[in-house]
Amino acid sequence: MNADEERQFREFVAARSRSLLHTAYLLTGDWEQGRDLLQTALASTARRWSRLRDRQQPEIYVRRAIYHAQVDRFRLLSWGRETVTDTLPDHRSTQVADLADTVVQRQDIMAALRRLPKRQRAVIVLRYFEDRPDTEIAAILGVAQGTVRSQTHKALASLRATLAEAGPSADPSSTAAASSTASSTASGRSVVV
Repeated sequence: MNADEERQFREFVAARSRSLLHTAYLLTGDWEQGRDLLQTALASTARRWSRLRDRQQPEIYVRRAIYHAQVDRFRLLSWGRETVTDTLPDHRSTQVADLADTVVQRQDIMAALRRLPKRQRAVIVLRYFEDRPDTEIAAILGVAQGTVRSQTHKALASLRATLAEAGPSADPSSTAAASSTASSTASGRSVVV
């Protein structure tokens, strides 16, 4: 990489790191793992920067690298991670929702999102948290648009079922509000489950 290419890469990283980190966090469910995932993808992109054909759109390449790094990482981890606890969580009262309820709802949504298979999670993150169209999602993931739509349908059905099982803290009326709250920080477009 020559000095001009390095400058371009550094400018790209400075301009897009925040958005890319948010995507990595949503895919992993953990800020530290998200940072590691982003660094892995950026290192891969830096090695190939001089060969990128379209310098105007390197973000698609980086997002694809993030997704594939997550898939590789996901394969290494075991499927059956469970959290064991001595006590059951408290049930939500029928009182007016407060900030604690919003936090619990977000945690429920993130837990449900983490239970999705990797491709379904990626589709939901790209569509509802990043507000990307089917064509761009298909390009990032390297799949057909029909696959994007079917994976979205399956993921939303799974999220609905998971949140319905969660009980009172994720009832249908609060789920839409929590989903809207959780995704409003990213794009303003809500996940209606």
